[in-house]
Amino acid sequence: MLVKNWMTKNVVTIEQDDSMQQALALMKENDIGVLPVMNSGVMVGIVSDTDLKRASASDATMLDTHELLYLISKIKISEIMTKKVITVPEDFTVEETAQVMMEHNISAVPVTDQNGKLVGIITRHDLFKILISLSGLGKRGIQFAFLIDDVSGSIKSLTDVIRRYDGRIASILSSYEYAPPGKRIVYIRIYEVDRSRLPELIQEFRDKGTLIYLVDHRQNKRKIYHDIMA
Repeated sequence: MLVKNWMTKNVVTIEQDDSMQQALALMKENDIGVLPVMNSGVMVGIVSDTDLKRASASDATMLDTHELLYLISKIKISEIMTKKVITVPEDFTVEETAQVMMEHNISAVPVTDQNGKLVGIITRHDLFKILISLSGLGKRGIQFAFLIDDVSGSIKSLTDVIRRYDGRIASILSSYEYAPPGKRIVYIRIYEVDRSRLPELIQEFRDKGTLIYLVDHRQNKRKIYHDIMA
């Protein structure tokens, strides 16, 4: 999944000679917390709502409302922006992008093309949407988690069971995190399963590997079978 397919393309920006007051107005109007800063079409910095709060916080207690408004109308964005901008190329995957944001502790990152031109922005909120899409949560089905042997065909043995029960697969995710050597954890979300046959399906699953948990989003039922952290 490439970041260019998930980013916001119509990026709200601000000019470096604009004021803090203009930045605050733009953020409020567009319900955003980050603005790339431009100068003659070139990105020269970035400013966040945290930067704006930090810039005015030291004087806020010493000024009345009118003085504070005057202050933020005079301070230019170029005086408070971050000049060294962390960016990602548009052909980055969303996983790589998430790693960059986590490593630099930032809530949004501008996206650039091969020439370094600003073409979009992706936020932490966008990553949440991607996670929901990847997991297939919108299908409101049943998610199962398994601890299985890390060998060829181990996932297929689970999907074969699902097909025998006429279930459809919304997502399959796999991770080695928290799994002991020689094992892997697999998360499978299924839907359109006859719930009257669910006990049989669960028993077949337990014959194939260690069933960790079940979450039925449609009926809001949850059951933990095995605590892998214990």
